[in-house]
Amino acid sequence: MTDAIKAIILGIIEGLTEFLPVSSTGHLVLAGDLLKFEGDTAVTFKIVIQLGAVLAVLLLYWKKYLHIGVNMLKMDFSKSKGLNAIHMFLAMIPALIVYLLFKDLIKTHLFGPEPVLIGLVAGGILMIFAARSKRAKTAETVDHLNYKQAFGIGLFQCLALWPGFSRSGSTISGGLLLGTSQKAAADFTFLISVPVMFGASLLDLYDSRDLLSSDALTLMLIGFVTSFVVALIAVVTFIKLIKRLRLEWFALYRFVLAALFYVIVIL
Repeated sequence: MTDAIKAIILGIIEGLTEFLPVSSTGHLVLAGDLLKFEGDTAVTFKIVIQLGAVLAVLLLYWKKYLHIGVNMLKMDFSKSKGLNAIHMFLAMIPALIVYLLFKDLIKTHLFGPEPVLIGLVAGGILMIFAARSKRAKTAETVDHLNYKQAFGIGLFQCLALWPGFSRSGSTISGGLLLGTSQKAAADFTFLISVPVMFGASLLDLYDSRDLLSSDALTLMLIGFVTSFVVALIAVVTFIKLIKRLRLEWFALYRFVLAALFYVIVIL
């Protein structure tokens, strides 16, 4: 199997899993292990192609981004206007700091099958706990989020730096535990995913610049375009699904996947 075909397969997997709380990075690591698509360049590939899927969110939420951008230019951060740039900043800064401090450790020790399986199980347990939380809901929509909830969701997003936990799984769980509805937490998760993944991809490309040959960049472009196209087709359906389906069902899928790959890869 050629590397180009592997890039297409991984791009399809990314596009299908990015919007569900099942860990797209975890799926890419496990699939990459099965396809023998490994190494430092492969790790960067798995991070960068996520941006292709995430950009599909930009097309879905462009009006909200435009609203936030206009108010930011006007220096209008009134809570009466709903979600604003301060919410976004508070949610993004914790994971950015942790990533900058520990990115080498994360890329060296956590992008393997064993850590991913641990993340899948631990993330699933967190999701079940959050789904059964009796915390009163004070934010039914994303425009009702307060700054404390935005920052708290940002702290939970740090868990997603461990492949297998899932960014959406961690942040939606955090939102439920902090008093948001599942819909509000899901919308906020997808809104912050674009700047977070854009920044992470640029940082990783810069750090890996010495490893990036023309062939590696070509593979990343193939994976990027594939994930974007697949995600563009799936985004609306999957985002509606994540807002309505209880997290326990996604947790069950994670447990089954972890058990299956433990048998196939580890044993």
